[in-house]
Amino acid sequence: MAYPGYGGGFGNFSIQVPGIQMGQPAPETGPAVLLDEYCGFPAFSDAYSSAGDSVYTYFSAVAGRDGELDAEELQRCLTQSGISGTYSPFSLETCRIMIAMLDRDYTGKLGFNEFKELWAALNAWKQNFMTVDQDGSGTVEHHELRQAIGLMGYRLSPQTITTIVKRYSKNGRIFFDDYVACCVKLRALTDFFRKRDHLQQGSVNFLYDDFLQGTMAI
Repeated sequence: MAYPGYGGGFGNFSIQVPGIQMGQPAPETGPAVLLDEYCGFPAFSDAYSSAGDSVYTYFSAVAGRDGELDAEELQRCLTQSGISGTYSPFSLETCRIMIAMLDRDYTGKLGFNEFKELWAALNAWKQNFMTVDQDGSGTVEHHELRQAIGLMGYRLSPQTITTIVKRYSKNGRIFFDDYVACCVKLRALTDFFRKRDHLQQGSVNFLYDDFLQGTMAI
């Protein structure tokens, strides 16, 4: 059974990013990227080499001897890569929740496989942001955020959209860094919920400690 964040067209970037089709490489993402049906979140193919890969170059230039990035290193890596384009660099707090979203081995850091997945997601979210920023203001407003969230496959109530806008906007406008933070949290919390909704009915019983572990980490 489908519930908000899942269902028809979920994560189908072919409907909002010009030139991208399902199963085709996404532009400017380095390695071959396949778009799957999950939260507008690209999935990487393992069949590629890091040789000559600009994403690996960005990663290795900052990663420590452990071959991983902590939040400060991730912030420096993303800033040096220029992935934010003309938008402001990502804040340290946004980098922390990026790590929390993808840190599957619970080291508090990102290895290269996790980083390249993040890189693909950031490029996709950036394209989505630029698509819905119809007036070219460099920010998105309430109606534009509603459109962006819908294009990513989420089906959220107007009340939830309003709550998100209040949380992430400044004077009614959401800047790119806050937009990405919103996308990260939506993806991470939906993933947390989905894993526990075994019948996909849109209803889950949580233990209090489990709820805290899942939400406080993001």
